[in-house]
Amino acid sequence: MSIPNTLGIISLKPKQREACEKLKSGSILMGGVGSGKTYTSIFWAASQHGPDFFTEERPLIVITTAMKRDLIEKGATKPDWQQSLENCGIYHYIVDSWQNVHKYTEIKDSVFIFDEQRVVGYGKWGKSFIKICWNNNKWILLSATPGDIWMDYMTTFIANKFYRNKTEFTSRHVVWDPYVKFPKVKKYIGTAVLEKYRNQIIVPMEDTRQTVRHREYIYAEFDQQALLTLANTRWNPYTDEPILNIAEYTQLVRRIVNTDPDRVRIAEKEILSKDKIIVFYNFNYELDILKEICERNNLLYKQWNGWAHEPIPDTDKWVYLVQYTAGSEGWNCVTTNAILFYSVNYSYKAMEQSEGRIDRTNTPYKDLYYTYLTSLSKVDKDILKAVRDKKRFTEAAWAKKQGFVPIDIQIENLEQEWLYGVEIGT
Repeated sequence: MSIPNTLGIISLKPKQREACEKLKSGSILMGGVGSGKTYTSIFWAASQHGPDFFTEERPLIVITTAMKRDLIEKGATKPDWQQSLENCGIYHYIVDSWQNVHKYTEIKDSVFIFDEQRVVGYGKWGKSFIKICWNNNKWILLSATPGDIWMDYMTTFIANKFYRNKTEFTSRHVVWDPYVKFPKVKKYIGTAVLEKYRNQIIVPMEDTRQTVRHREYIYAEFDQQALLTLANTRWNPYTDEPILNIAEYTQLVRRIVNTDPDRVRIAEKEILSKDKIIVFYNFNYELDILKEICERNNLLYKQWNGWAHEPIPDTDKWVYLVQYTAGSEGWNCVTTNAILFYSVNYSYKAMEQSEGRIDRTNTPYKDLYYTYLTSLSKVDKDILKAVRDKKRFTEAAWAKKQGFVPIDIQIENLEQEWLYGVEIGT
């Protein structure tokens, strides 16, 4: 079947049609957040057998996040996927969440759209996904950022039958670190083959939006002496106990840097400068800081995190506090053009998805403003570098690379090497 010119009341834009024509079962449709992947994927699904193929007994099946399955945004009558399908004249469909993907493992000879890549790893969701794909179903994945590392692609490669299972993939491409308690990748081998497979399945879609992203990096002060004391004593100042491992050490470094009064002051200034602003954060102690800022300034705030799923306020002035892990995907906002990142996440994928929450095709804003709070501490500099290089920052690896700062190193050398990343002796 060819790609239809129109479905229902929808026609694809040229770049969307171009991407749609390149899609095949097993592809990953990669486009920026808000680039139109939803409609493009529906047109592809309709092109497989014709839009009349889908019936009450054989519906088009969409697997997405629970939030996108259920959330009805302002001005809409149904959640995004349901509304989009019906705009395309498709009324026989199922939209369900990744939490329920196991319910569809016995379905055969149907068409699936998997939204928001959630098949990283080889857990319950990944195994259910593979079984669906191997049941003679036609399917595609939608993702703004398909993966940070090669292990992120493993399940999709298996679903495409490039490999029989996890064992074959890891035996051919993974060298494990023998000196750690838990499985950890030391390096990847045979990456030319992995690149070939990735290029076979990824279909990029050029972004046709007219928005312009403006990024500002504001550097806060940080307590150098507190970091030096932490490095020398290896003592947790918050629990008054020894530091148990290097991951804890890195998190303590971040906490000292992220709770500095200067960062709090700057955050408050930025929040007060906007009528409506989204603020992303990583840690619970950051949430406490942000809530305190809002409360002492009598600002209306709502939250999206692991325990609170509150909608964006429908008022003239608000602050929306969002934790990266819970809220970097699956929702949109077109009532503000400003995001403040109180601290940077370790994942480029999470940062890109977070920026995309306000960069939508239907936003009334041309200029979008992203403010990053950071510092000149080595940990902040290395996190930013990893994100800019589209890599994932790893806490334990970073702390180990720093040598966990041996106790007998002199203060003056620590100031050079640890705080500012200057090699001793240079």
